[in-house]
Amino acid sequence: MSRIGNNPVAIPEGVTVDIKDSIVTVKGKLGELTQDFSKVTIKVEDGNILVTRPSDSIESKAKHGLYRSLMSNMIEGVSKGWTKELELVGVGYRASNQGQKLELALGFSHNIVMQLAPEVKVETISEKGKNPIVKLSSHDKQLVGQVAAKIRAFRKPEPYKGKGIKFVGEQIRRKAGKSA
Repeated sequence: MSRIGNNPVAIPEGVTVDIKDSIVTVKGKLGELTQDFSKVTIKVEDGNILVTRPSDSIESKAKHGLYRSLMSNMIEGVSKGWTKELELVGVGYRASNQGQKLELALGFSHNIVMQLAPEVKVETISEKGKNPIVKLSSHDKQLVGQVAAKIRAFRKPEPYKGKGIKFVGEQIRRKAGKSA
């Protein structure tokens, strides 16, 4: 029994949900998302979305809670949006952007220039005395997480000095260095 899958998803004002066969399209003020939800049945009742499974097969049981969470993320994304913030920790680490091009100086011989998807909005914040911050926002939670993970993979935080790219608020497990 899926406890998450049984919870209804509330549809906020300004969001429309269209269901054709097993394809669900969610439209809101920030954008439009489409997802295929086979293996479960989706109904709209009283401003709520109910996700039910047609049978007790292993596959439909496994997808029940997942599809309800995906539906919830889609609705929240088109109404409020999703943001991820990355912090560049290290001497000389810099970030700048011109439109959808993100340029990172991470201690390599050349700067890293990354072209971002048009759905992702990027903003770089550089204040004196503080670490640079890269702020990513979009209506698609999966896309924001994927882009943030790709940027973080350029220079993961290392455990001895803590240098690298980390999420804001992330705790890095530190190790003791060599003892004299």
